Amino acid sequence: MNIVETGRKVLGIEAKAIESAIQKLDEEFEKAVNILFKAKGRIVITGMGKSGIIGRKISATLTSTGTPSVFLHPSEALHGDIGIIHYDDAVVALSTSGETFEVIRLINYIKRIGVKLIALVGSPTSTLALQSDVFIDCSIEKEACPIGFVPTTSTTLTLAIGDAISIALMEKKGFNEEDFRNYHPGGFIGKKLLKVKHLMHSDHELPIVKADLNIKAVIKTIDEKHFGVALVVDDSNRLIGIITDGDLRRLMLKGVDFSTTTARDNMSENPLTIGENQLAVEALKILEDHLITSLVVMDEQNNLKGLLHLHDLWRTEMI
Repeated sequence: MNIVETGRKVLGIEAKAIESAIQKLDEEFEKAVNILFKAKGRIVITGMGKSGIIGRKISATLTSTGTPSVFLHPSEALHGDIGIIHYDDAVVALSTSGETFEVIRLINYIKRIGVKLIALVGSPTSTLALQSDVFIDCSIEKEACPIGFVPTTSTTLTLAIGDAISIALMEKKGFNEEDFRNYHPGGFIGKKLLKVKHLMHSDHELPIVKADLNIKAVIKTIDEKHFGVALVVDDSNRLIGIITDGDLRRLMLKGVDFSTTTARDNMSENPLTIGENQLAVEALKILEDHLITSLVVMDEQNNLKGLLHLHDLWRTEMI
């Protein structure tokens, strides 16, 4: 037995099934997506055995990409849970044979309340395929196991088609990166999609000083705002420079008279900035590369919008 060759054979069989499905995908797929798009309620996914496991994954993908969905176990449905299907829902039923007893038993109820039924089935002539409003062909040449019965190729193909449906719906609804971030407030995905504007300080929180302000008053602003910096603006509130705690220490060591000097005289021009719509991880790289703790945030018109501190990134557990 060559284990590597077995692995390659399985992947090849499953890849071939997906390639074949690409060619078979037609207007029925578009009809299915449109039905799901128009459903005012949830998308109820149902399937038995391995199809049920795949159905749970499809339901989770739909939910996380802007289409509320729930999985309904067909056996439990026959003992009361069928009431979870509401008249404004749509149902997606999964079955390789299209003759799964528990799934077939649901059809009458689905038809009675007028809910649209989409079938992902491996047999175009099966009961489920013929009784559905839309049938998507998930037929395969063979399973990837040596005995030809273990659900492998069939479940992989059904999952892939479920992904295709989910992404088509996602695009049709205009579901974007910001929406996805809102649906994933926790975990690594949520952190990766955080933007600077979600973490920055703005408005009255900002340590803004006028260019002609005396350095003593600048120190007072830095102390009150607790960022360790002051943002120097001109009379039009345009950012022209920055003063840091480090700058003040160096001025003191030089013996500069704080009572006679202004922010303009001692600021650093052209401070490092970042756009408010850039990812927080990009801000983190800038802070680390330049060994600084604060970063000025600008909008697309280069107007001052906020200030991002290293501590704000720490709180996300990004670092």
